[in-house]
Amino acid sequence: MKVHFKLFSIYSLLIFSSIFLFSCGGSEQQNSSAKKQKPDKELTFREINGIRYYEVKRRFSNGLSFNKDGFMQVPTWIIEYKHPDTMLAYSPEKKGMEAFYLHFDHGRVYNFAREYFRLRMVTKDSIILQRLEVKARMIAGGEVSDVNSTYYTLDYIQNVLKTTIGELQRPTKADTAYIKSLSERTYRNPGNPDTAFAATEPVIFKPKSNFVTASKINERDTMNNRQSYAYMYPEYRLEIKRAYRDFNYRFSVVVDVKGNLYVNRVEGVMPDDMPARKKLLQGITDVYLKNLFTVVPGKTLGIPHSSEVTVNLKGIFSQ
Repeated sequence: MKVHFKLFSIYSLLIFSSIFLFSCGGSEQQNSSAKKQKPDKELTFREINGIRYYEVKRRFSNGLSFNKDGFMQVPTWIIEYKHPDTMLAYSPEKKGMEAFYLHFDHGRVYNFAREYFRLRMVTKDSIILQRLEVKARMIAGGEVSDVNSTYYTLDYIQNVLKTTIGELQRPTKADTAYIKSLSERTYRNPGNPDTAFAATEPVIFKPKSNFVTASKINERDTMNNRQSYAYMYPEYRLEIKRAYRDFNYRFSVVVDVKGNLYVNRVEGVMPDDMPARKKLLQGITDVYLKNLFTVVPGKTLGIPHSSEVTVNLKGIFSQ
């Protein structure tokens, strides 16, 4: 009996020890897992109260300032946090800093100046904000929320980087290479609207005669209460005072690097009538626009390429 009791005691001790060690190991694993799952320390603006920052880079996550449509991210903002819930931002209209309520939404997402941002990094020298597109309280995916803005203090720019704000804001060599590649695609098929892209220096129509006029229409985005990016959707009013008859047409043309015009979209026409109308407008374009205007092609970073523009063409008959 004594032998059996001793064996039982030894087995019990071994089992208890195993359970204890397993429990301790499990607790350590749970603690380790909890540490891994614990969110990083929340970033806030509290540590940078009263420090002014200048936007020096605004780029997509691939590092480029441009997308395939020719839209260019341009760094222009100046911001300064004021405790506890105010963000100052430079207003070009007021030519000074304007105060906006800084609304904390969730996580690292904030709203001020009618824009949403995710705070990615904040130090006494720099800030990185991810600009977000929010619709119905949901952050949109894709390119619209794929923009990172980098801000530096003036002291950091001048005394550490030894440069200027303007120099840091310039497009990069990668931007130039990208625009060259997009432009070369348009050279292979000049009139193709699918490869044409918006020019930051839009097409120019220069009248050759005093009986034709050209003016650029600047549209305003009233839905978002901001000036629309006019170079993305350039629109012109062209008037011919000695036309063969009175007419008003609204259509788009692709303008290639040689100033040739290719009619693309036509408004206010039934599908069955579209081929005939496009043929008519191409004839008017070749006879009137090509001969009465000097057409300067659009450019981006000084590189000419095909781009699409909208034309409001008015003809006035006179004998």
